[in-house]
Amino acid sequence: MPRPRDDASTADSGHARTAIQVIDRLVSLLDALAEHPEAVSLKELSQRTGLHPSTAHRILNDLVTARLVDRSEPGTYQLGIRLLELGNLVKARLNVRDAALGPMRELHRTTHQPVNLSIRQGDEIVYIERAVSERSGMQVVRAVGGRAPLHLTSVGKLFLAADDPRNVRAYATRTGLAGHTRNSLTDPVKLERELALVRARGYARDNEELELGVRCIAAGIRDDAGKLVAGLSISAPSDFLQDDWIDLLCRTAAQISSAIGYDTGGV
Repeated sequence: MPRPRDDASTADSGHARTAIQVIDRLVSLLDALAEHPEAVSLKELSQRTGLHPSTAHRILNDLVTARLVDRSEPGTYQLGIRLLELGNLVKARLNVRDAALGPMRELHRTTHQPVNLSIRQGDEIVYIERAVSERSGMQVVRAVGGRAPLHLTSVGKLFLAADDPRNVRAYATRTGLAGHTRNSLTDPVKLERELALVRARGYARDNEELELGVRCIAAGIRDDAGKLVAGLSISAPSDFLQDDWIDLLCRTAAQISSAIGYDTGGV
């Protein structure tokens, strides 16, 4: 007796093959563009990739819409600025993590508290590295890869303080400054005052704004162009965080910044 055909499974398998095929064609076009410093014609891209001109044109149009490819003039293409933005994000994340690991572990050995390395992605920070041990007595709620709103975290405040005021107001409007605890800063005026303090002090605090019972302090890490690319923070139980750690934290962040090319002026 013939075995019944699973039409749904067959359709899913066909869809997967088609999706992979599209990705392969997309990558081949990006690779072909990467071989040329100047704009490349559709005809040449078609020849180099073996794609039919209409297929190449359709995929290139989608890449242009996504800003991964720029159309220099009708019929010619080059790699888009978004690839640079994404590449810089990856470069910053990898370089910062490599440079930060040793200093983070040393800071953790001194404070016995979790030390976090975070970057900004959109309206959130993302934890990309952490030095922690059971001795800290802290429950790690947000592991590496976890996310949190900018205005509720010490590192997020660093990024907001470094941003243009118009962008901060747009962030407040876009997110509504939703709170997680009774201490969360949900009023734009209060947030602006807090960011002014961050700029004046050179470091940021989270006073149980993300999680009750947990306070944090953070200092910024800058790259060779002076751009804020990450934040280094210490998390501790609210009654145990010590102001004596602030100078040590700032010096550690400056050490990491120097390692990735920032001129700290002898800090």
